[in-house]
Amino acid sequence: MDQLDRQIVAALQHNARESTTKIAARLGVARTTVHERITRMEARGVIAGYSVVLREPQDESKVQVVVLLEVQQKETTRIVKRLESYPEIKLCLSINGEYDLLLSAEAPRIEDLDILVDEVGAIPGILRTNTFVVFGRRIDRT
Repeated sequence: MDQLDRQIVAALQHNARESTTKIAARLGVARTTVHERITRMEARGVIAGYSVVLREPQDESKVQVVVLLEVQQKETTRIVKRLESYPEIKLCLSINGEYDLLLSAEAPRIEDLDILVDEVGAIPGILRTNTFVVFGRRIDRT
């Protein structure tokens, strides 16, 4: 992918329904160029599909936290299986460095997340946790 492909993908991530004509005008290239590049990226599997993202109802705002976990390596698979049972956990990433797993969790109240973090920290094989409250989203391409 070159810079133009990345710009097209970013435009589609922002609004996949935007016309190729509008994307082309904003990027300063021909509409056919945008269309051909999208077709090529779809054929190569770079663009795997399109989806609908529903907004959370305004009256159901949620608090989000990011939790870093240091785990005993031999227990990672078992721990991840256990984490799957918590509906508040929306994302679990394996990372390198001082910590091994990164969790993103959300719930209606901070008290719910406080209980979640305590329960997660008590799972055998988890050596320590470090939790961050999310204040806001600056870039969100999900």
